Amino acid sequence: MNKKRVMTLADIALLANVSKSTASRALRNNPLINKNTRELVQEIALKHNFKVNATASNLRTQKTNTIAVVVMFDQKSGQAISDPFLMEILGTIADELTHFGYDMLLTTTKTATHDWYSYYYESKRADGLIIIGQGEHDQRIEALISTDLPFIVWGTEIHEKNYTTVGSDNRKGGYLAVSHLIEQGCQRIAFLGDINHTEVEQRWLGYQDAVAEAGLVVEDKLQIKTDFTSVDGYQSLRDHCLNDDVPIDGVFAVSDAIALGATKYLFEQNITIPKQVAVIGFDDISMSEYCSPSLSTIRQNTAAGGRLLVKLMLDKLNHLPVDSQLLNVEMIQRQSSSR
Repeated sequence: MNKKRVMTLADIALLANVSKSTASRALRNNPLINKNTRELVQEIALKHNFKVNATASNLRTQKTNTIAVVVMFDQKSGQAISDPFLMEILGTIADELTHFGYDMLLTTTKTATHDWYSYYYESKRADGLIIIGQGEHDQRIEALISTDLPFIVWGTEIHEKNYTTVGSDNRKGGYLAVSHLIEQGCQRIAFLGDINHTEVEQRWLGYQDAVAEAGLVVEDKLQIKTDFTSVDGYQSLRDHCLNDDVPIDGVFAVSDAIALGATKYLFEQNITIPKQVAVIGFDDISMSEYCSPSLSTIRQNTAAGGRLLVKLMLDKLNHLPVDSQLLNVEMIQRQSSSR
């Protein structure tokens, strides 16, 4: 009995009336191939039970079809991958990479080596890097600028640094948050965040913009250095605010996690939110709407951000020009600030 001949990539290309390279890209859902061609090639491959031999293909092309996603953590920070904001944006990135035929290698700077170029690129662990956050002006990012490793950063565009970023309009977000609190009658607003982080520094500038516009004075003692966790938000109010030296009537926390910790402390001190102290966070994580009181916040479009990070990464891999992208933010008013 004759053994049935195994279909090859060349056979699939012939049936679809395209070149082998086009067929290969179509099977990997490469966005450079138009949608109709991709669907045609994939339909023919499915009909003939054809599957790409990823290992053989990677050996030929010297590509891994893997993107490393590095989450920036400082060693002292208590922030974890389980942070709701990180979970949302990482979920979108994972879905998008899977859609385009890529695997995601997830790691953090708590475990990653200092030489990212050698570790990820020269060793063929990944074709590119998506970096979430900029840390405290981390030198490892700057070291990549002079290499040929494709990378994209979720963060704030720094004009004197020549690398591509996708991020929210953090300065506008800080301005919207503090302007809203001032409109509610707040005059002494605590800022909970660590301005050594580039994104947080922009939110602090937005805070100052709103205070200056209202004719109020920016008080340095109202800027409370706080890491990105609920525990830190709780401890910041406990240790620095609500005493005779630093009375406050509003709180702008640079993340919802920090804000939730702050509201817990206020509740334990029998301080009414928002009548005595109004609170607003940043991110609009899902639990913000369902806590009590529900949390006012600045919404970041994490879904659009995750999709853009992947799109620009694929564009870089295909040697297309890319530009940094700034995403709009939105003020979400809920119970914690509505007087």
